[in-house]
Order: sequence, then C-alpha cells, then structure tokens
Amino acid sequence: MVIVSPALADANNGNWRTARRWQGFLSSPSRIVTQWPDESADDDRVMLALHARRSAPSIAAWRQMHPSRGLALVLTGTDLYRDIQRDATAQRSLQLADALVVLQERGPLALPAELRPKARVIFQSTTSRQALPKTRRRLRALMVGHLRDEKSPQTLFAAARLLAGRDDIRIDHIGDALDARLGEAAMATMAASTHYRWLGGQPHAATRRRMQRAHLLIHASRIEGGAHVVMEAVCSGTPVIASRIDGNVGMLGDDYAGYFACDDARALSELILQCRASQGQGDGLLARLATQCRHRAALFAPAAERAAVRRLVADLCLTPANGG
Repeated sequence: MVIVSPALADANNGNWRTARRWQGFLSSPSRIVTQWPDESADDDRVMLALHARRSAPSIAAWRQMHPSRGLALVLTGTDLYRDIQRDATAQRSLQLADALVVLQERGPLALPAELRPKARVIFQSTTSRQALPKTRRRLRALMVGHLRDEKSPQTLFAAARLLAGRDDIRIDHIGDALDARLGEAAMATMAASTHYRWLGGQPHAATRRRMQRAHLLIHASRIEGGAHVVMEAVCSGTPVIASRIDGNVGMLGDDYAGYFACDDARALSELILQCRASQGQGDGLLARLATQCRHRAALFAPAAERAAVRRLVADLCLTPANGG
C-alpha cells in the first residue's frame, strides 16, 4: 500500500494530516511518499493519491506500471473547484483513477457527470473535545489557515477593521504567511485594529486548545475541499461562521445559519456582531449555531472514517482497474 501526498509533516497542512490519519487506519503495511515510483514500487498493490494535479506524475506512472492494480484519487479543494476545469494533467488523473474520493457531500457535484459514478464521499474525522469555559464579557473569534489567497485572509483583515471600535470582540488568526504580502497585510491590520492578533503558525495541539476556548471559528475560504479546521471546531463545541461555498456547505449542511457571502467583509462583520449580541441567549444565533454543529458532529467520527477508508481499500483490491 502506498499513499502519495504532495505534502509531508513539515508542511503542517490538511493533505499531510489526511495521509497520516489514513495510514493509521490501514491494517496492511503502508508508507507515505511525495513521488512514486520508489524502491518499493514493485510490491505495492494499491495506491491512494492526494491531489489530482500535484500527484499526476505518480498517478500516470502507477497506471503504466500497474495497469490492473487499484488506484484511488482523493480530491482537494483546488482540484475540485479549479484544476479539473482547466488543467489537462488533473483531468487525466480523474480518468486514470478507479475511485474518486471527495471529502464533503457536495463534492461530487463538481465532477463531470460521466465520472460521478466513481465518486464516494468520505468525511474526514477528528477526536471530540469539550469546549473550555468561555467568558461573556467579550466574544473571542478565531480564524485558522495559512495566509494564502485561497483562504481569503483579506476578508478577515477588512472585517477586523470594520470592527475596530468594538473592544468586546477579539479576533485571533493562526497561520503561516505563505504569501509575504498577506503577512504584511496582517501586520498592518494589527497596527490598525488592536483587537485583531495574527499569531503566525502554531502547533496543532495549541491550535486545538485555542479553538476550544473560542466562541466562534471563522472560515473565510474561497476554495475548500473539506476543511480540517471546520470539523475540528464542530467537534470541539465551537460554532463556525463560514463563507457560502460548496466546500463549506458540504461540511455544515444546506440549512446552516452561519454563512456569509464569499469575500464579503461587511457580511462577515455583521455576522460576528449578531453572534456577540446573542451571546448568553439560549435561543439566539450563537446557541443555534452550536446546536446545528452538534447535529453534524457524528459525520466526523473517527470510527466512521476508518470504516470508509478500509471499505475503499477492500473495494480497490477486488475491483479490476479501469486502465484509464
């Protein structure tokens, strides 16, 4: 068994965490590589590849060397909502795979209609944690995501400036500056809005603790395949407010009350204000979001993901490859 991931542990991103978690679910020996083939290529019976474009060379090599062995492609947000529309290598990866795995329930809708029969939804999972005590004197909001355009940190910067006069609202922002210009913008936002703090990259355990203490997780992405931080917040008792994009709606549900229009900083700031105004009210917006998140939490249980991954691998072992 081989898992191809374009990122390893030092990247501290969702691709790596998915690859490592799936490796732990598998009963047979497996390894994680960034490129295939390697010295163990002849012994591999199944490939699980993350990212249609970035893993395309490994996918093509697998199908050439092992035309009858199973291959599953796990599709990221940039795959679903950008690359497969315009990148020939990503499109070829879709054709070569026996199974197309999407990480939220609206993912299949982004695939060409003729390929949807190959799709299966596997929600990612995380451990459940109890929410930590939260003050009522102010609202603490948290955004988690490296500073890159796909995560739309600019929307948070603008919303923070709109809320600059509200001393009862605090916004923390975790993530490395993968784009230096966005790092500069974060620093400028801190200077202009003292209630906003950019904390840079943080260890995963520390991020989870901050999530448990927060009243809200903000998720402003433009492109998302199924965000780890959304399920981590849901499973930590922390409500989410998120951009209304398919990757978020597929995680939180069509009827979720915590969406704002993508890239709309004013709508985000107004939603934060509504949550602050309802704080402590049993029938207010913040309480409603918490209830809706609790109802989604079972989707992200480790046992459910483990069973789905093992079923995928079993099917790949039994089903003849399509050969592209």
